[in-house]
Amino acid sequence: MSLNGKKIGIAFTGSFCTFKNAFIELKKLVEEGAVVQTIFSNAASSTDSRFGKANTYVDDAERITGLKPILTIPDAEPIGPKNDLDILVLFPCTGNSIAKLANGITDSPALMAAKAHLRNNKPLLISISTNDALGINMKNIGLLMSTKNIYFIPFGQDNPEQKPNSMIAHTELLIPSIEAALEGRQYQPVIR
Repeated sequence: MSLNGKKIGIAFTGSFCTFKNAFIELKKLVEEGAVVQTIFSNAASSTDSRFGKANTYVDDAERITGLKPILTIPDAEPIGPKNDLDILVLFPCTGNSIAKLANGITDSPALMAAKAHLRNNKPLLISISTNDALGINMKNIGLLMSTKNIYFIPFGQDNPEQKPNSMIAHTELLIPSIEAALEGRQYQPVIR
């Protein structure tokens, strides 16, 4: 499947350690000819971390995609009524955002975008990055895995010795995961 001309939303949440790889994949989407609209959670757009400055990420997203990122809940809400996107990716999706999404909480631009997008019965792809995937957040991941139109980029343990509950998506599988989700399929195997 070609992604040329596909309208893809990329919503960043606060797992800053994954941003370097996420931006590599963002560039690949644009190179494939996709029209990419970025959305940032409040934390992702305002928190400087040891991994970089928030304004640098926001500026880089606009430079790479050519589109101004969505940074507020009111700006994210029209994604639903306008039916703008073919697919939305929470990339990365923190444990906090997973828990909120599983429980219908929309208190950030990224989560509002997800809620607004799902109302159109289109695929939502999740790129998990959480230290508690195999702990308290497993129930939320399970709930989302069994929810219509929600798919996952394959994921696995990133440091089982020091962080046995932590799991992270294989971001290099973004494009094949998008292609599968656009066809209504979960890219397999989901746990690697």
